[in-house]
Amino acid sequence: METPIPSSPPPAQDDEADGMRKIIHVDMDAFFASVEQRDNPDLRGKPVAVGGASGRGVVAAASYEARKFGVRSAMPSSTAKRLCPDLVFCKSRFDTYREVSGQIREIFRYYTPLVEPLSLDEAYLDVTDDLRGIGSATRIAQLIRQNIREKTQLTASAGVSYNKFLAKLASDQNKPDGMCIIRPGDGAAFVQSLPVRRFHGVGPRGAEKMAKLGIETGADLAARPIAFLREHFGSFADYLYRAARGIDLRPVKPNRIRKSIGGERTYAQDIHKPQDLHEAMDAIVDIVWERIEGHSARGRTVTLKLKYNDFQQITRARSVTHWVGDKEEFSQLGHAILADCLPLPLPIRLMGLTLSALEGVDERHDATEDKQLSLL
Repeated sequence: METPIPSSPPPAQDDEADGMRKIIHVDMDAFFASVEQRDNPDLRGKPVAVGGASGRGVVAAASYEARKFGVRSAMPSSTAKRLCPDLVFCKSRFDTYREVSGQIREIFRYYTPLVEPLSLDEAYLDVTDDLRGIGSATRIAQLIRQNIREKTQLTASAGVSYNKFLAKLASDQNKPDGMCIIRPGDGAAFVQSLPVRRFHGVGPRGAEKMAKLGIETGADLAARPIAFLREHFGSFADYLYRAARGIDLRPVKPNRIRKSIGGERTYAQDIHKPQDLHEAMDAIVDIVWERIEGHSARGRTVTLKLKYNDFQQITRARSVTHWVGDKEEFSQLGHAILADCLPLPLPIRLMGLTLSALEGVDERHDATEDKQLSLL
C-alpha cells in the first residue's frame, strides 16, 4: 500500500521544486479504536466502536472492522448497532489517548519544530528545512511512520506534497497504513481526478447539489468559471475554485491559539420537528463535549449554528459569567438557545454547537473540527 521509496532518492524527483514547501500530513489509523485494540488483545480483529452504547450515545471512533459494516464516527450508537450487531463498544479513555498522542508528537518534533496538530491523531509537518539531513520529505514520512509503529504499536498513514490541502488528500488515499506522494506539477491533475465528495467541506447534500449542476469530479468543478460558482455557492465558491486547482497558500502554524471547540453534523434528511431537533442537539452535545474533555478546555460562550435547507444559516450565542462546568450545563445552554429559535421558519440540514471564550485549552487549532475548510 506504500509508494516504493529508493534508499537515497534524488530530491529533484522525490520532492518539491526549489522554493516550494515540503508538507507532510500524518493521520493515525482509527486512532481511538486502535488504542483499545492494542491494549485489549481480545478486541483485535473485532468490530470496535469508542463511545456511548446507550440509546442516545454517539460513536466517537470506529475500527476498520466496524467500518466495513458502515459504522462511522458521529453516528448514533443505535444505528451503528443495527448495522453491526456484533459491535463492541468501549468507553472513551482520553487520558490514554492524550498520552499516546504526546508520544507521537515527540516523534514529529524530532524531525521539525513546525508541527501543527489538528487533533490528538493527526498533524501537518513542514519539513522544507531538512534539519536531520535525511534528503527527502518522502523519506522523512517513511521514518516517522516507522518510528510511530515501533514506539506505540500503532499504524499511521501519511501524505506528502507541496501544500496542506494536497497533503491531507494524499494521506487519505492509501489508508490504512499507507502513504501517497503528490509531486509538483501533479497536484491539479490529482485533485481533478477525484469525486467532489472527497473535497473537505463538501458534504452529501453539497455533492448532490453539484451533481444536479453537472459537477461530479474535480475536473468538472475546475471547468466552471468563478462567476458560476459564486452564483450557486456564494462565499464557498472561492474555496471550491482554488481547491479544484490544488491551490493552498496556508503555512503550517505551530502553537496556534484555539479560539473555540465545536462540531457540526449535516443530515441526510432535513429536520424540522422540535422533538427531532432536540434529539439532534443531544447527539451534537455528546460529540463536542468529548472534544472539550479531550483538550481539557473550559469556556464561557456556547454558540448554536443552524443551516436551513435553502443553505441560509444563522448563529445564536449565549454567554455566562462563570466557566461552563460540565456536560449537563453545556447541554442545558445548547437546548435553551435552540428553544429560543423555535419554531423554525424552514427545516434544517445542518446543526453545530461550539464552546468559546476558552481557558486552559491545549493551544492548538483543530482543523478537523472546522468543517468548512478555508483556503482564502
